[in-house]
Amino acid sequence: MDPVRVGVRAVDSITEVGLVSFLRNCRQVEVVGTDELTERDVLVVQAERMTPQVIAELRTARWAGVPKVLLIDELRDSDVVSAVECGVVVVLPRSRTSGDGLVEAVVAAASGRGLLPPDLLGGLLDSIRRLQHDVLTPRGLGAAGLTAREVDVLKLMAEGLDTAEISSRLCYSERTVKNVIYEMTSRLNLRNRPHAVAYAVQAGVI
Repeated sequence: MDPVRVGVRAVDSITEVGLVSFLRNCRQVEVVGTDELTERDVLVVQAERMTPQVIAELRTARWAGVPKVLLIDELRDSDVVSAVECGVVVVLPRSRTSGDGLVEAVVAAASGRGLLPPDLLGGLLDSIRRLQHDVLTPRGLGAAGLTAREVDVLKLMAEGLDTAEISSRLCYSERTVKNVIYEMTSRLNLRNRPHAVAYAVQAGVI
């Protein structure tokens, strides 16, 4: 198996140099510049805590699709959702993480697997339950942010049906179908119909 390409960002240059030096001696990974990273690579970010500056760093546009491993000193339950929203797929408590554990986490992130310490996983699940109960359910939205009507329309769009065919199949007017698509794409910031279908597939609703 080819080594996983990984970039490193740390809160201070000494820590960053240390992490880079360690990873360069590991055959499972290949250290590259952070400006070379693609969605197939991994970014390791070391931080003391989830400050606004760290969140901004994680959300940097050039790393938008890059899976991230967060090596952190302190992470509150309320920070977990923010980390996940920033593309963090693995969270490692710095005080309890060995060098081998870091390498294993990088390889896991590259293969699409996520990892949270058990104490943080409970907080994340509680946050998701609150989001579902307090925000999504009152608006008739599922976990993917889609209504049942939108899912019905998306399923037919995925089959290649046009607006007239969708309206006939669902017994809606064409105007209603167009409104459903417009409201959905606007709310979720989707570019067009193919993008909407791709979003639904990735969310696992069709």
